[in-house]
Amino acid sequence: MATVDLKGLHAVRSKGKTYHYAWRGGPRVHGVPGTPEFLKSYSDALEGVRIPDDTRFSALVTLYKRSDDYKKLADSTKRNWSGWLDRIDEHFGLLRIKQFDRPEQIRPRIRKWRATYAATPRAADYGMQVLSRVLSYAVDPLGKIGANPCEGISRLYAANRAAIIWEPADLELIITASSTEARHAIRLAALTGLRAGDLFRLSWSHVGENAIIMTTGKSRHTREVVVPIYAELRELINEIPKRSPIVLTNSRKRPWTVNGFASVFNKAKSDAKLNDRDLHFHDLRGTAATKFYKAGLDKRVIAEILGWEEDHVDRIIRRYVSRSAATEAVIRQIDEARARTETVKLAVKRPEN
Repeated sequence: MATVDLKGLHAVRSKGKTYHYAWRGGPRVHGVPGTPEFLKSYSDALEGVRIPDDTRFSALVTLYKRSDDYKKLADSTKRNWSGWLDRIDEHFGLLRIKQFDRPEQIRPRIRKWRATYAATPRAADYGMQVLSRVLSYAVDPLGKIGANPCEGISRLYAANRAAIIWEPADLELIITASSTEARHAIRLAALTGLRAGDLFRLSWSHVGENAIIMTTGKSRHTREVVVPIYAELRELINEIPKRSPIVLTNSRKRPWTVNGFASVFNKAKSDAKLNDRDLHFHDLRGTAATKFYKAGLDKRVIAEILGWEEDHVDRIIRRYVSRSAATEAVIRQIDEARARTETVKLAVKRPEN
C-alpha cells in the first residue's frame, strides 16, 4: 500500500496502538494510513468541516472539546485531559448516545473500561473523572441524556489524605533543604492554606493590612478567600522581598510556575530524605489548619478559608494539636472575647453626673 507524506501529521503510541492526528494537538485522523478513508479524514480535519455523526458518543467528545467549559480549563489540565478524551473516544465513540441513557446497561461497560486501567487506580479514577465530565456536559447544557451514568460508580483509589499534614519536624527538614525562594513558598503555603494554583499567582495587591483577599481558581474565580494575617504570617510577608507584582519569585526574580516549583520541591524533598514519607505539597493545607487554630481562629472560620467541612478541620485539630496547645488556644479565645466585651461596655457606658 502506497503511503503519502502528509505535512504536519502527528503520531502518538499508547498501549501498543498508534494514533494519528492532523497536527500536534489537532483532531484525530481515522482509518489506516494510506487508505482513502485516512486521506479523507486528514483532509476534512484540515478544512475543519468534519462533523461526527450527532447520534454517536464521538460527537459528545467533539462538542465538549469545542465548549467554553473545556476552553476555561487550565492549560496543564487540558494537556492531561486531551489524551484521556482520545482514549474515551476510541473506546466509546461508536456507541449511540441513547445507550448512555440506560444506566443499568451502560454502567457495566463503563466499569469494564475502567478495569483496563485497574493496575494504576489513580489513573483509572482520573479517566473516569474526564468521562464523567463529558457525560455531565451531555446532560447540561446539551440535554442529550437525562442523567450522568458515571454517578454512583465508586472510585478505585481509596487512599484518604483528609487528615495528612506536614508536622513541624518534617516541615523543618524540607525547609532546611530548600533555597531561600522555595523556602518562602513552602512556608507561605503552610501559613495560608492556599492551593498551589492560587499561591503562585498571589500578588502584592491581594495582601491587605489585615488579610489576604483573592478569588480562587478552584471556583473559577467565583469564590473569594479571606486569610487573616496573624502574627507568624505577617512576619513571613515582611520577610519576602518585593521583586515583582507577584509575591513568590524564583532565583531569577521571576514568578514561579506550578510545574517549575514542583520539580524544585521534589528535589528538596529528596535532599531532605523524605521520599519514604507519603507527603505532598497539597498536604501543607492541613498544616495551615493547625496554624490557624493556634493563632486563635475558630474552626468554622478555618473551614471557610480552606473550603472544607467543619468536621474535617476538627479531625485534624484533634489529631495534630496537642491537648495543652488546644486548651491554651481556647483560653486565649475566651480571654480575647472577654476583653472585647469589656471594651464595648466601656464604650457604651454613660458618664455619671
